[in-house]
Amino acid sequence: MEIRQPVPPFTAESAVLKTRLAEDAWNTRDPEKVQLVYTPDTHWRNRAEFVDGREALKALLRRKWDRELDYRLIKELWAFTGNRIAVRFAYEWHDDSGHWFRSHGNENWEFNEQGLMVNRHASINDQPIAENERKFFWPLGRRPDDHPGLSDLGL
Repeated sequence: MEIRQPVPPFTAESAVLKTRLAEDAWNTRDPEKVQLVYTPDTHWRNRAEFVDGREALKALLRRKWDRELDYRLIKELWAFTGNRIAVRFAYEWHDDSGHWFRSHGNENWEFNEQGLMVNRHASINDQPIAENERKFFWPLGRRPDDHPGLSDLGL
Protein backbone atom coordinates (compact mmCIF):
# COMPACT_ATOMS: atom_id res chain seq x y z
CA MET A 1 0.00 0.00 0.00
CA GLU A 2 1.38 3.39 -0.99
CA ILE A 3 1.77 5.95 1.80
CA ARG A 4 2.57 9.58 1.00
CA GLN A 5 3.39 11.56 4.16
CA PRO A 6 2.01 13.61 5.69
CA VAL A 7 -1.37 11.89 5.94
CA PRO A 8 -4.71 13.30 7.12
CA PRO A 9 -6.09 14.57 9.34
CA PHE A 10 -3.99 17.64 8.60
CA THR A 11 -2.63 20.13 11.10
CA ALA A 12 -1.46 23.61 10.15
CA GLU A 13 2.13 22.31 10.02
CA SER A 14 1.35 19.18 7.99
CA ALA A 15 -0.88 21.10 5.54
CA VAL A 16 1.95 23.58 4.87
CA LEU A 17 4.36 20.67 4.37
CA LYS A 18 1.94 18.84 2.04
CA THR A 19 1.58 22.04 -0.01
CA ARG A 20 5.35 22.48 -0.31
CA LEU A 21 5.89 18.83 -1.23
CA ALA A 22 3.30 19.20 -4.01
CA GLU A 23 5.05 22.35 -5.26
CA ASP A 24 8.40 20.56 -5.23
CA ALA A 25 7.02 17.61 -7.20
CA TRP A 26 5.43 19.84 -9.83
CA ASN A 27 8.62 21.88 -10.22
CA THR A 28 10.39 18.70 -11.37
CA ARG A 29 8.16 18.81 -14.48
CA ASP A 30 8.37 14.99 -14.45
CA PRO A 31 4.95 13.37 -15.08
CA GLU A 32 6.24 9.99 -13.84
CA LYS A 33 7.18 11.50 -10.48
CA VAL A 34 4.20 13.82 -10.14
CA GLN A 35 1.60 11.12 -10.79
CA LEU A 36 2.79 9.17 -7.74
CA VAL A 37 1.20 11.80 -5.46
CA TYR A 38 -2.26 10.79 -6.74
CA THR A 39 -4.38 7.65 -6.33
CA PRO A 40 -4.47 5.28 -9.32
CA ASP A 41 -8.13 6.31 -9.84
CA THR A 42 -7.61 10.03 -9.13
CA HIS A 43 -10.21 12.44 -10.50
CA TRP A 44 -9.21 15.89 -11.74
CA ARG A 45 -10.76 19.02 -13.08
CA ASN A 46 -7.99 21.09 -14.62
CA ARG A 47 -9.33 24.20 -16.33
CA ALA A 48 -12.00 22.78 -18.69
CA GLU A 49 -10.44 19.30 -18.84
CA PHE A 50 -11.57 16.34 -16.75
CA VAL A 51 -9.08 13.54 -16.10
CA ASP A 52 -9.56 10.15 -14.48
CA GLY A 53 -6.62 7.96 -13.44
CA ARG A 54 -2.85 8.23 -13.40
CA GLU A 55 -2.33 7.34 -17.07
CA ALA A 56 -4.62 10.15 -18.23
CA LEU A 57 -2.94 12.45 -15.70
CA LYS A 58 0.52 11.66 -17.08
CA ALA A 59 -0.69 12.43 -20.61
CA LEU A 60 -2.13 15.76 -19.45
CA LEU A 61 1.12 16.68 -17.69
CA ARG A 62 3.23 15.77 -20.73
CA ARG A 63 1.07 18.03 -22.93
CA LYS A 64 1.22 20.77 -20.31
CA TRP A 65 5.00 20.83 -19.97
CA ASP A 66 5.56 20.45 -23.71
CA ARG A 67 3.67 23.75 -24.09
CA GLU A 68 4.56 25.58 -20.85
CA LEU A 69 8.33 26.04 -21.12
CA ASP A 70 10.67 27.11 -18.28
CA TYR A 71 7.81 26.42 -15.84
CA ARG A 72 8.32 27.64 -12.26
CA LEU A 73 5.56 27.26 -9.66
CA ILE A 74 4.81 28.60 -6.19
CA LYS A 75 1.94 27.20 -4.08
CA GLU A 76 0.60 28.68 -0.86
CA LEU A 77 -1.74 27.09 1.67
CA TRP A 78 -5.12 28.81 1.81
CA ALA A 79 -7.14 26.57 4.15
CA PHE A 80 -7.36 22.99 5.43
CA THR A 81 -9.61 20.66 7.37
CA GLY A 82 -9.53 16.93 7.98
CA ASN A 83 -8.49 15.34 4.67
CA ARG A 84 -8.86 18.47 2.49
CA ILE A 85 -6.50 21.28 1.58
CA ALA A 86 -7.13 24.42 -0.46
CA VAL A 87 -4.18 26.22 -2.04
CA ARG A 88 -3.59 29.18 -4.27
CA PHE A 89 -0.75 29.20 -6.73
CA ALA A 90 1.01 31.06 -9.50
CA TYR A 91 3.45 29.84 -12.07
CA GLU A 92 5.44 31.51 -14.82
CA TRP A 93 6.20 30.02 -18.21
CA HIS A 94 6.66 30.92 -21.84
CA ASP A 95 5.40 29.39 -25.05
CA ASP A 96 7.52 28.30 -28.00
CA SER A 97 7.27 31.83 -29.43
CA GLY A 98 8.86 33.34 -26.31
CA HIS A 99 5.67 34.95 -24.95
CA TRP A 100 5.65 34.92 -21.14
CA PHE A 101 2.66 34.21 -18.90
CA ARG A 102 1.87 34.12 -15.22
CA SER A 103 -0.88 31.62 -14.50
CA HIS A 104 -2.85 32.17 -11.28
CA GLY A 105 -5.21 29.69 -9.71
CA ASN A 106 -6.80 27.86 -6.85
CA GLU A 107 -6.88 24.14 -6.15
CA ASN A 108 -9.06 22.07 -3.86
CA TRP A 109 -7.50 18.77 -2.83
CA GLU A 110 -9.01 15.70 -1.16
CA PHE A 111 -6.76 12.93 0.21
CA ASN A 112 -7.26 9.32 1.23
CA GLU A 113 -5.97 7.84 4.50
CA GLN A 114 -2.61 7.02 2.87
CA GLY A 115 -2.00 10.69 1.96
CA LEU A 116 -2.60 10.20 -1.79
CA MET A 117 -4.73 12.77 -3.58
CA VAL A 118 -8.08 11.38 -4.69
CA ASN A 119 -9.59 14.57 -6.12
CA ARG A 120 -8.10 17.79 -7.49
CA HIS A 121 -10.23 20.66 -8.70
CA ALA A 122 -8.27 23.55 -10.26
CA SER A 123 -9.33 26.91 -11.62
CA ILE A 124 -6.57 28.67 -13.56
CA ASN A 125 -6.25 31.99 -15.42
CA ASP A 126 -3.35 32.93 -17.70
CA GLN A 127 -2.04 36.49 -17.60
CA PRO A 128 0.31 37.58 -20.39
CA ILE A 129 3.37 39.32 -18.93
CA ALA A 130 6.43 40.98 -20.37
CA GLU A 131 9.70 39.21 -19.69
CA ASN A 132 10.77 42.10 -17.44
CA GLU A 133 7.64 41.53 -15.28
CA ARG A 134 8.76 38.04 -14.25
CA LYS A 135 9.20 37.38 -10.53
CA PHE A 136 10.29 33.71 -10.41
CA PHE A 137 14.05 33.53 -11.01
CA TRP A 138 15.47 30.36 -9.57
CA PRO A 139 17.20 27.61 -11.58
CA LEU A 140 14.69 25.11 -12.94
CA GLY A 141 13.65 22.63 -10.27
CA ARG A 142 12.82 23.09 -6.59
CA ARG A 143 12.22 26.67 -5.42
CA PRO A 144 14.98 27.61 -2.96
CA ASP A 145 13.84 27.97 0.64
CA ASP A 146 14.95 31.61 0.70
CA HIS A 147 12.96 32.57 -2.43
CA PRO A 148 9.90 34.69 -1.57
CA GLY A 149 6.47 33.08 -1.62
CA LEU A 150 3.31 34.43 -3.23
CA SER A 151 2.33 36.75 -0.40
CA ASP A 152 5.89 38.06 -0.10
CA LEU A 153 5.83 38.86 -3.85
CA GLY A 154 2.51 40.68 -3.60
CA LEU A 155 0.74 38.04 -5.64
